[in-house]
Amino acid sequence: MKLKILLFSIITYFFILCSSESQIPLEDKLQKVLDKEISKYNVNGVSAAVIFSDGKIWNGVSGISHDTVTIKPEMLFAIGSITKNFIAALTLKLVEEEALSLDDPLYNWLPNYTFVDNNITIRQLLNHTSGLYMFWDNQDIWDDLRKDRTKNWSPEQVLKYIKEPYFKAGNGWRYSNTNYLLLAMIINKVTGSNLSMELEKYFQPLGISNFYVSQEEKLPQNLAHVYGDNFQPGSLIRDITFVPRTSHESITYGSSGIFTTAKDLALWSQNLFGGKILNTNSMNEMLTFIKFRSVANMRAYGLGVQEYTRQFSWGKRAIGHGGGNIGTTTYMVYLPDYQISIVVMINAFPNKCADTITRGIIKSILKDLNSFSLSSYLLPYFDDYRFRYIALFAVAIWLIMIINYIRKRRKSLK
Repeated sequence: MKLKILLFSIITYFFILCSSESQIPLEDKLQKVLDKEISKYNVNGVSAAVIFSDGKIWNGVSGISHDTVTIKPEMLFAIGSITKNFIAALTLKLVEEEALSLDDPLYNWLPNYTFVDNNITIRQLLNHTSGLYMFWDNQDIWDDLRKDRTKNWSPEQVLKYIKEPYFKAGNGWRYSNTNYLLLAMIINKVTGSNLSMELEKYFQPLGISNFYVSQEEKLPQNLAHVYGDNFQPGSLIRDITFVPRTSHESITYGSSGIFTTAKDLALWSQNLFGGKILNTNSMNEMLTFIKFRSVANMRAYGLGVQEYTRQFSWGKRAIGHGGGNIGTTTYMVYLPDYQISIVVMINAFPNKCADTITRGIIKSILKDLNSFSLSSYLLPYFDDYRFRYIALFAVAIWLIMIINYIRKRRKSLK
């Protein structure tokens, strides 16, 4: 009887808890996620945006930029490697205009460079199957960068730091900023222009005004202050907003460098994945994924777009890109089944807070849509190879125990 009362009490408690949660507006739940997590991870500030399938926009902020200045929705953050998504979209626009082809080899557009196979195709640059060495895996470039942080590096100077390729083009997958540096060089060669001018062509029709390519444009004053160790492990976390960053920004040309707001990045995501920027063929190319064993929260990569692990998105399919830069961490996530875009920006790097906030926002949205259940906790783990092996081992042990039990049972009956 006591056990029944206990079970009834637990069920009643959770029913009341769920009922009370359902009465809270989604906007308040999302704001709670921001407030709670920046406090938990001791992060100064966050800016986030969600665009729903009906066009409704939620734009939330929490915390401070600096001193007593709070984070404001119009403040700009660096989006780091999410820049690759823009470069990929721009490349595909040039393909649509027949200015180039995804199967063009490098020798069509660029001179020979040491350790760069000139038969590598544009497609292989976009999906990281070129095998090209990641230039900033070479410690020498960091040592030289720190000697003069005001130096503006040319792409040709950066390419001198690459070493032998990881593998022959097309024989594997390996993330490398070198790929997108070469893509930026090709785009400039094809268009006779530069990235900021070419990208602007596609922002203006979308009503997006807050996009800046740091290597080519002067950044406005409304930047969120950023905090980090300035890529010097072991250093104190501090406000590094005004530390010279020209050298760092310039070596990441094409692979990083865009600054924008959470709302405008969410608008980009909603327009891109909603089919309003690229034609159907281009989107099919972009969303043709190379699958591999999960790297962090990424399980596959297309043309400038990653597919997140199911653990990251509570069992639902999620695509987009993540990015980090000096003192910032950003996520751009699109849920195809719900046509919802989510962007989270924090003024800290490296930090797990952005991951936790993004997952918390996704969870709140799925609950609001009645699309969150026990399977949201369990099924994602089958994406993890280690979990699969553990599960298979557990099943094998269970079968052995059953077989042994049957054998013993038969012996006892005899």
